Amino acid sequence: MFTHSTVQYPPVATAPILFGNPKLLKPSDRLSPSSPPIDFLRSPPRLRQSYPSPASPPPSFTDVPESVVSFAAASPPPSIENPPSSSLTLYQNHRRILAAPPSGTNCVRIEMDVLFNSIDVRDLLSSHDLDDSSPLAAPDLRLLIDRLQVRSIDIKSKVHNYILSHNNEFSDLFSRCSDVVVNSEQLYDQVSNLVNLLSSDQKPIDVKTKETVEEIRSKRVQLKEKKDVLDLVKVVVNLSKVLSVVEDNLKAGEIVRAAEVLTELKVALRVTEDRSEESEPVVYGLLQQKWTKCFEEIQHLLVKFIGNAVIFDQQSNAVYVKNTMHINDIQGIELSTVFKAMQVIGVLDYGLAKVADLMTRYVITPAVGSISHSFSVEEQRSDSGDVTEAVLRITPLSGTQVENMDAETIYSGINVVIKFIYNYICFQNSSWMQLFGRLTWPHMSELIITNFLSKNVPDDASKLSDFQTIRQLTSEFETSLKEVMFISSSKDERLTNFTDNVEVHFATRKKTEILATARDLLLHSDFKLPKDYSRISEGIKNGGNVELLFSSERCAISEAASQLLELVHQTLQDVCLSSPTVALEFCRAARDALLLYEAVIPVKLERQLDGINQVAVLIHNDCLFLSQEILGLKFEYQSYFPTSMKGAVFIDLGIRYKLMAEEILQRQIQLVKHNLMEAIDGADGFQNTHQPKRYESASISIDQVAFILEKVHIIWEPLLLPFTYKRSMCTVLEAVCSRMTKDILLLDDIAAEETLQIQRLIHMLLENFSSLLESLVDKNKATKPQKVSSSSIDDLIPSLTRLRLLADMLDMPLKSITASWESGELLKCGYTASEVLLFL
Repeated sequence: MFTHSTVQYPPVATAPILFGNPKLLKPSDRLSPSSPPIDFLRSPPRLRQSYPSPASPPPSFTDVPESVVSFAAASPPPSIENPPSSSLTLYQNHRRILAAPPSGTNCVRIEMDVLFNSIDVRDLLSSHDLDDSSPLAAPDLRLLIDRLQVRSIDIKSKVHNYILSHNNEFSDLFSRCSDVVVNSEQLYDQVSNLVNLLSSDQKPIDVKTKETVEEIRSKRVQLKEKKDVLDLVKVVVNLSKVLSVVEDNLKAGEIVRAAEVLTELKVALRVTEDRSEESEPVVYGLLQQKWTKCFEEIQHLLVKFIGNAVIFDQQSNAVYVKNTMHINDIQGIELSTVFKAMQVIGVLDYGLAKVADLMTRYVITPAVGSISHSFSVEEQRSDSGDVTEAVLRITPLSGTQVENMDAETIYSGINVVIKFIYNYICFQNSSWMQLFGRLTWPHMSELIITNFLSKNVPDDASKLSDFQTIRQLTSEFETSLKEVMFISSSKDERLTNFTDNVEVHFATRKKTEILATARDLLLHSDFKLPKDYSRISEGIKNGGNVELLFSSERCAISEAASQLLELVHQTLQDVCLSSPTVALEFCRAARDALLLYEAVIPVKLERQLDGINQVAVLIHNDCLFLSQEILGLKFEYQSYFPTSMKGAVFIDLGIRYKLMAEEILQRQIQLVKHNLMEAIDGADGFQNTHQPKRYESASISIDQVAFILEKVHIIWEPLLLPFTYKRSMCTVLEAVCSRMTKDILLLDDIAAEETLQIQRLIHMLLENFSSLLESLVDKNKATKPQKVSSSSIDDLIPSLTRLRLLADMLDMPLKSITASWESGELLKCGYTASEVLLFL
């Protein structure tokens, strides 16, 4: 048996028939493009019995016509050991069925046209009752081939007949194809000509085309511009005609219509206040100028109408308002029409401003002036009953001053004026009246407050209740103004706000008076003491010898400080009796009055503070006195303050003045020390005092030091507190002794005679100190408690002991000095080892 593998081809229109080892076709096999390949090598058992040996030669098909089937010499039959390499395949290509043998085998090629549907094999056989699984014998196969050939010839005949029957259609088709070929040749020629034209050496066609397009575009732009210019000319002509209509309306007396047209033209002409940045046609600018001229003309005309309608006669003290006016050729223009026209063009505020200013000057001001006036209104009517003229007469009342005038008289007179304006000037138009009120009310309310209300603010807190009547009348007056829309909101209730805050105004006035009083007494105080002043004096003309609040000592203070504190006490007493609002202002006034001393005195007495004098010491005492008194105000008044002011104290000011007193004292001490150091500098370090001139110079320096200290003693001792005087004077003496000791210790070499002179100078200085030292000892005893022993003068001035010991050391031999150091005496007096070594 052969082993055979079937080769599967791609799905093409083929119907393979294999002719290796023959295999009989089944009647159900169809030669169609979709038929699967037929493998003759896989013969059924019955076929294998007919051909038991694979070496048997295949049957010959000599009966098949050569035109249909062709045989080729093939290689020997395949064997089991050498199976065929491929199979004969029948396939369809371009409507043909080709039977192609594989290489090395006999094959037959069958050609047939497949113009129609696939061929059923059973239709070509003689017997139609074959089973689908029955194989075909060789005779059937030959018959099948013959009939296939006949069928092929029949198909070819049909095709030939079809072509002949449709000869015209095929001729027409071929003619059209010929025309297409001719047209394609013509198109080729045209394209060739176009390419030649584009690539010519002359100006290219694309450049010519571009120039033509640009020219067309330019012509279109010019046409559009001319059309726009024509439209603009039409607009300009129309606007010019409308402006002429405005002038005609003015001449005809139709001022409202003229104003409306002028307002519409303002939008059309784009008239603005600033046209510098806009670029517009010149003719547009000319139209805008013409519009501006028309606007100024109508504005001037309307203002002239108002000037003729509202007349202020100062001689007769009357205001005349005419309802109908005649100007030039314009007759019968009503005042209300004039206001309407001004409102349309937006200059109503300008027209009413002049009337409001004159009304305030000649009517409102006299109404709240120093003399009372009465106001009356008169009307003149025409035959038809219309008001043609209204007169407001102002009659002064002699002998009545503003102090004697009551609020009812003033407010009733102003109400007559306001109603006159509402009825005969604003014609009961709320918007016009509101505008007139905005122009008039600020100045009017200020006049009423300044000339009447502020003058009636009580001077005493007990009279504040009497002001309630004025407050009630003021509220009713502003309510009547709201009814006629003269004022419109609560923000305009200036008079009511003033009367509601009368306590604040009262306190503000008192505060101003307090500060003015404090400033005057500070500026006019002279800070001088009489020559016979002493610490035990109970009082002096310009100031006082007072006892400090937190000390049993007494000190001299200036009249300014005494009177200032008295003023503060009076103010704080009023705080205890006043309402919280008034009390708060009084408390602020007291604080500001105390701060005035710090602001005024150092500036006023700046020159005295830069020197050593009694004024500087008095200022120091004033600050110390004010410091303690301010700290005591809390304990004296705070319990009587209103509940909302329990925390109002001036502790910060007390500390502030204490620091100020210490600053002034230290400034005086530094000035004294500076003068003393300059005097000691004249001794030139006490060098070469054995020379007469050097000794004389050193003696003069010692005398200057003594003079300065005596002057300071005379100024400080009567004025400063004992403890302060002791502390300050000891500081000054310590500086002098320390400087002199230092200069002597720094001498490089001291001759024997020079030693005697230096010792003499030290004794001279100590002798001059004797009176000062005695006063300091007395002060020291006075400032110490009785049970505590007073410190020695050496403890107060450590350098004084060193200076005395230095004078003794100048006579002592080296052995004695060494013994004193070893015994600790020098160390106890403040000498250091380096100083002793330098001295030796």
